[in-house]
Amino acid sequence: MKKTNIINAILVVIAFCLAWSCSKDFLEANPQGAFSEVTLSNKKGVDAALISAYSMLDGWNNDWGQYGTPWPTAGSNWIWGSVASDDAYKGSEPGDQGEVTEVELYNWLPSNTYFNYKFKALYEGIARSNSALKLAAKATDISATDQAAINGESRFLRGHYHFELWKLFGNVPYFDETAEEFRVPNDVQPTDKIIADFQSAADQLPEVQAAKGRANKFAAKAYLGKVYLYTNQYAKAKEELDAVVNSGKYALEPCFRNIFTVGKENGTEMIFSIQASANDGSGGGENGNFADRLNYPHGGPFGCCGFHQPSQNLVNAFKVDANGLPVANFNAVELDPATDNVDPRLDFTVGRDDVPYHDWGLHAPSWIRSRSYAGPYSPKKLIYDKNSGAGSAVGWSNFQLSALNIPIIRYSDVLLMLAECEVELNNLERARELVNIVRARAAGCGQGPSSPVDIADPSITWAKYKVGTYTAAWTDQAAARAAVRMERRVELAMEGHRFFDLRRWGFDYASKTINEYLAVEKTRRQYLAQGVEFQQKHMLYPIPQIQIILSQKDGAAQLKQNPGW
Repeated sequence: MKKTNIINAILVVIAFCLAWSCSKDFLEANPQGAFSEVTLSNKKGVDAALISAYSMLDGWNNDWGQYGTPWPTAGSNWIWGSVASDDAYKGSEPGDQGEVTEVELYNWLPSNTYFNYKFKALYEGIARSNSALKLAAKATDISATDQAAINGESRFLRGHYHFELWKLFGNVPYFDETAEEFRVPNDVQPTDKIIADFQSAADQLPEVQAAKGRANKFAAKAYLGKVYLYTNQYAKAKEELDAVVNSGKYALEPCFRNIFTVGKENGTEMIFSIQASANDGSGGGENGNFADRLNYPHGGPFGCCGFHQPSQNLVNAFKVDANGLPVANFNAVELDPATDNVDPRLDFTVGRDDVPYHDWGLHAPSWIRSRSYAGPYSPKKLIYDKNSGAGSAVGWSNFQLSALNIPIIRYSDVLLMLAECEVELNNLERARELVNIVRARAAGCGQGPSSPVDIADPSITWAKYKVGTYTAAWTDQAAARAAVRMERRVELAMEGHRFFDLRRWGFDYASKTINEYLAVEKTRRQYLAQGVEFQQKHMLYPIPQIQIILSQKDGAAQLKQNPGW
């Protein structure tokens, strides 16, 4: 479901966004619009409402007044999941996007407007999901089968937006379609209701959707398994993730790069993704991953802007030993591509000098905005191929906009989440099997002169690619756990998962990893010396201060700040 004509759909349903979603703030607003609920309570109106709810997956509503700036609202979580972790630096240069620098340095302030923009964008998605449910309940021209699918999709999306809020802020209010009072306490964890949404979606959605990008039964089960995993309910998570694997609906692409190309983006590996489009009639290219547009090299053929630069720590994490397995002390010495073996996923994830940047030519020093500030590497994984036709022909710096989808859940993620469950349930050999499936696929191709080639191809002169599988039985649970966690890092690098993985693995693990990262990286990137130690309070982002102020009822704020802020 590409987002062609999304803006028109938004205009149709804006009258029926809940009161807390359609103006300067989600807590107080007057509905606007020219259409009545009666007018839209039909199949066409409901579908428009549902498309509108999907359109917020990328976090952007083409409304600079409502959200201030699109970058923090991105559905990819490039700021909140990557820059806040050991995967990426903010990038660019010192004076640009100071709000993101504060996130990277763990100098978080509830007054940072970027927290508020993300908070509001996610509640906008919830409001639109609830609007679709309310309209569908009153429509009389929708069959029972279609009604179930609409309800399933709406609850799936509502679950997604609430889960994102909980993942970021923890203590957030949950709202369904019956809500009338929005100034309510955030004193109840929303996870049970999020689980109920995904369970309802799994029960009602079809196994296959005719339109690409629409959630189906197995996307709901995958998400349900993810929520169970995040809440440490490993047996329940395993049941749902097993159902996805055993469905036979999904398979890994033979080449890692395929997943991130327009020809394969909705292929056998993609379970749910943010659908993007370009050259669809939108004058500014707003449907082309607008909130991620900063994450292209600053120079070379792109023109701007050089954010979300891979860290040296991440690059080092792709080193492998003589057997093609990860190196335990990978960060002790920086990668030397002339002598070190590397996982080929490195060069599909990170832009390195003198290495082909997909089919755009060789990455060069001039592509980096400030090497002394943020290092020599560029983001690469979610950059479209030049010859794919995916680029936008309109908009400011149009090369930054494309039709390339952004994954939310893909099949290798499911395999690794399942492997994690198996480790915690002490089914170590099953976990090894699942990790090996992912590693075997990683060996399927490497960066060639302009396109993927066999990793042993003689044209590859910029790396010594090697990937091995774990051949010895896994008998130690701690070692197995470490192997799964490392595999998640290199497989899902720069996709916005890393910081949330670190936090859900516990404060001891997160604090040790991040504080050790900062201790080393500040010798590489001087500005990181200003970073503060990761503390218990960093296990949740602060609730935006403006939302606490606006939640007042009878003179008392209903929203309470997270501990430590």
